Amino acid sequence: MTVTATSTPPPAAPKVSGGKGGRTRLSFPVVLLIIAGVLLALSAVRAITGAQDVTSAGQISAALAMAVPIGLAGLGGLWSERAGVVNIGLEGMMILGTFFGAWAGWQTNPWLGVLAGVIGGMLGGLLHAVATVTFGVDHIISGIAINILALGFTTYFAKLWFNSGDAAAKGGSPKQSPPADEITSVTIPGLSDWLHSIEKHHWFFVSDLAGIIGGLVTNLSLLTIVAAVLFVVTFFVLWKTAFGLRLRSCGENPVAAESLGVNVYTYKYIAVIVSGGMAGLGGAFLSLVTSHIYNEGQTGGRGYIGLAAMIFGNWRPGGLAMGAGLFGFADALQLRNGGESVHALLLLLVVVLAGIAAWKLYRKSFLQGVVSALIAAAVLVWYLGTDTVPTEFVSATPYVVTLLVLSLSAQRLRMPKADGMRYRKGQGK
Repeated sequence: MTVTATSTPPPAAPKVSGGKGGRTRLSFPVVLLIIAGVLLALSAVRAITGAQDVTSAGQISAALAMAVPIGLAGLGGLWSERAGVVNIGLEGMMILGTFFGAWAGWQTNPWLGVLAGVIGGMLGGLLHAVATVTFGVDHIISGIAINILALGFTTYFAKLWFNSGDAAAKGGSPKQSPPADEITSVTIPGLSDWLHSIEKHHWFFVSDLAGIIGGLVTNLSLLTIVAAVLFVVTFFVLWKTAFGLRLRSCGENPVAAESLGVNVYTYKYIAVIVSGGMAGLGGAFLSLVTSHIYNEGQTGGRGYIGLAAMIFGNWRPGGLAMGAGLFGFADALQLRNGGESVHALLLLLVVVLAGIAAWKLYRKSFLQGVVSALIAAAVLVWYLGTDTVPTEFVSATPYVVTLLVLSLSAQRLRMPKADGMRYRKGQGK
C-alpha cells in the first residue's frame, strides 16, 4: 500500500529565526512579571478559598516530579519537529523507556536502567526515522504504528521476563517488574527547613513563595537535575551553534538547506533519534523515580501531553518548560487533596476567562468575547454552588487543562514551515 504525504514546498527565502518582522518575543523582565502575576493570583486563590495545598511544598514537589517526564517527552518532540519530522510516536518511545529502564534497573542499578531506557527510546526513534525519512511514510501513521508496536512489545515481553524465575520471586508479574533501587535525591540543608517554617505561617504571597521554592529544593532527584540541564543544553545546541542552525533549517526549508550543502537526511535522522532518547529518558523517569517499577499503562498519555506542552511553548525550550510545569501541576492534583484544590482553582479560571473576555471585546472580537464571558459565568456558578469537584473530574484535570491551554494559545503559534512534509533528496533541482 502506498502512503501519500505532502511534499516539501519549493525554495523560498530562509527564515529560521525571528527578527523585527517576526513574531514579538517576550523579554526576560516581562516573563518575570508574568511569573509574579501568576504567583500573586495563586496566593490570592489560596487566601480566599483556604485551599492551603495549592502552593504547598508538597504540591510543588509532586508537580515537579510529574512535569519532568512530560517535559522530556516535549523536548523530544521539539528536536524532531525542528528538523521537520512530526513525532506522534513519543508515547510509544516513552513506553519503551519505562520497560527497558525497569528491566535493566532491577537487575543492575538504576543508572544503568536510565541508560537502557534512553537506548530503548532511541530504537523507537530510529524506527520512526527509517519510516518517515528514508521511505517517506506519513509521519502521523508512522507515529501511531510505533505507539501500537511499543505497547504490544512491552506487554508480550513483560509476561515473558517478569512473570517467571528470579523476577517473579522478587515481585514481578505479567504487568509489572520487580522494584529497582532508588535514584539519589538531594535536599539543600537548612534552606528547606527554613522555608517550611515560613510556609506554615500562611502569610500572603511570602508563605506561598516559600512553599514553591521549598518544593523545588526538597527531595530533588538527581535525574530531575539532569532533565533541567538537558533543557539548557537543547537551547544552546539548537539556537547557538552551527549544527543547530542547520538542523532547524531542515525543518524550515530542507530544499534550501540542501542547496547550501546540508545533508538533510543525516540531520533528520539525528534529530529523530535524539527525540526518541529524550522520550525514553522520560519513560525511565516514570519507572525508576516516580514508582521504582514498570507498570503496564504507566505513561498514561504523557507522551501526547508532552507534545501539547511543546506546541504550547511554540516549539521553544522555555515555553515548553512552562507548559510542562502547568500540566505537571494539574497532574499532581490527582495525587493529593485534588477535589478541594481543583475547586479552588475554578475561581482562578473564572478570573482568567473574564480577562480574556474583556480583552476580546476590547479588540472587537465580539463572538469570542461573549463565549468567554458565558463560560466564565458558568464556571462561577459551578464554584459558588459546590464545595468540591467529583473525583472523576479531578482525574481528568490534566487533559482538560491540555485542551484549554491549546485552545487559548492556538492563535500565537508558529510551527516550522516544513514540519510534517515529506522530503526527497534532490527534489529542488
